[in-house]
Amino acid sequence: MVISMKNPMRNLPGAPALLALSCCLALSLFPGPATPFAPLPASGATAQELSLGERIYREGVLPSGKRLQVSVPGDAAVPGLTFCCASCHLRSGIGVYDEGINTPAISGRILFRPVPVRYKGYELTADAALPPLRPAYTEASLAEALRKGRDPNGRVLSAVMPRYLLDDRDAGLLTAYLRTLSSQFSPGVGADSIRFATVVSEGVAAEKRDAMFSSFDSFFKLKNDQIRAFGNPLSGSRARRMAESMQLSRDAVGKSLSLVRWTLKGAPETWRGQLEQYQRKEPVFALLGGMVTGSWQPVHRFCEENRIPALFPETDLPTISDTDWYTLYQSKGYYQEGEGAARFLNGRDELSKGGTVLQLVRSSPEAAALAAGFQQAWRELGRPAPVTEPLARGKLLDRAFLQEVLARKKPAILLVWDDASALPGLETLAGGKGRPAMVFLSARYLGERSWSLPESIREVSYLTYPYVFSTKVVPVGMTKLVIKDDTQQTLKKSALPGTGGAWEAMARTRAVTQLLSGLLMDLNGNYYRDNLLDVNGMTGDQLDQLYGRLSFAADQRYASRGCFIVQLSRGAIPELVKRSDWIGP
Repeated sequence: MVISMKNPMRNLPGAPALLALSCCLALSLFPGPATPFAPLPASGATAQELSLGERIYREGVLPSGKRLQVSVPGDAAVPGLTFCCASCHLRSGIGVYDEGINTPAISGRILFRPVPVRYKGYELTADAALPPLRPAYTEASLAEALRKGRDPNGRVLSAVMPRYLLDDRDAGLLTAYLRTLSSQFSPGVGADSIRFATVVSEGVAAEKRDAMFSSFDSFFKLKNDQIRAFGNPLSGSRARRMAESMQLSRDAVGKSLSLVRWTLKGAPETWRGQLEQYQRKEPVFALLGGMVTGSWQPVHRFCEENRIPALFPETDLPTISDTDWYTLYQSKGYYQEGEGAARFLNGRDELSKGGTVLQLVRSSPEAAALAAGFQQAWRELGRPAPVTEPLARGKLLDRAFLQEVLARKKPAILLVWDDASALPGLETLAGGKGRPAMVFLSARYLGERSWSLPESIREVSYLTYPYVFSTKVVPVGMTKLVIKDDTQQTLKKSALPGTGGAWEAMARTRAVTQLLSGLLMDLNGNYYRDNLLDVNGMTGDQLDQLYGRLSFAADQRYASRGCFIVQLSRGAIPELVKRSDWIGP
């Protein structure tokens, strides 16, 4: 696996270029595949004290509200924001190996147990002649390591390890939290199994729901067949030999996988209680995929507050947050198309004379997300707020309304965040008098009706298009497309992206299973929820049928974060014409 995470410690004064060996002898050794272990003694800390210790670890913020200070040789103390423990050892405490630097694990089961000597993967029993590589840390010896950079053997830790300015109370809070950090496997993980869940609400189209279920069923059957082969010492299978050649223990690949279905009924405000009840009855390690009517926000909040990872829910209305951690989305949905339109428009000649940007916003969650994405990105670009005209639910964007609002606002740019019901009214723009220089619509919101955009206004109409783009894309009927090369030879036929049918549900589910398959291997037997997301943050780009490419990073929760701007060509069978490269942050 290619690790792309950047280690903020490597530029400290005096840090050597290659520190792999010295870091291996630091607080602990990098853990191998997890094996059964007895519970650690309870820390004795209260929930509030553990929360304070967690904040020191994750954010570098002391109970006083001040930033944790770090002593750097030859320099004055510096704030600990850059040097908080989690920035290198990760939220799970499992650590990372990056660019020749091993940031070791500091989880509870590693720090507070002796590190045995290993030979060819086997632990050697410690005795008088062969002491452990490193004794178990105590509260006193850990405080010494944090403040002065010395382990229980008196060995000086690498210069990469900061020396923290911690008083006894704060050091005790951090120690108490570290005793609990990744000390026991997360809920949903048993001795021989890992349980996942997928969430579906009533009202979801049966075609989409069943396509997702069938894709998951096929994946779980395949993985469990492979796991049985790995665990059979007589199989001699190619899969088993491959696992052995990769030095993977049975525990790293040998737990059977199961998927339960959580069905949500009734109004969204009742979903939280149903989710809590499901989790009490059948605790799960993570949520996979899933689809609900409307916004995913109720499920998002449940996952955030219960610290349950959710991988790629099938939604175009995700929760937009720069700080939430536990839900990984395939995209920002409608919101990112609004962002893309703002970035495309920034600096255009059509706005050089200060022309007005007018948004017509349907009273719907989809239109609200498009408008919010545009407004936020437009504000970040230093632009004045656009003029917004609401379109009440049930009110058509007809010729009379459009003529009146254009005469009143005289916009240079018109953003029509509406569904396909707006298309007939937009033919008003064909006359040219008082017509905006550019009109923007969402291909996702229009769906298959995007191809019905009146030919008379295609010259000024632009579509935000968040999907994979091929050389030539033309519609076949209303739910299929054909991709051609430059000589008009047909390359393939497939479903039209954004139509929301069974093909799209299967494509989205395939992205979930592809990601999960790699993550389970790279967990290396360390079945902690935060570790699942830590490992995900170090995953390389993943090709995707719908979005083309999904990218991951430590704090990135939206794997596809942009769109193309396209137009339709003239003619009875239009083609998509790209007017921008991929526009992302």
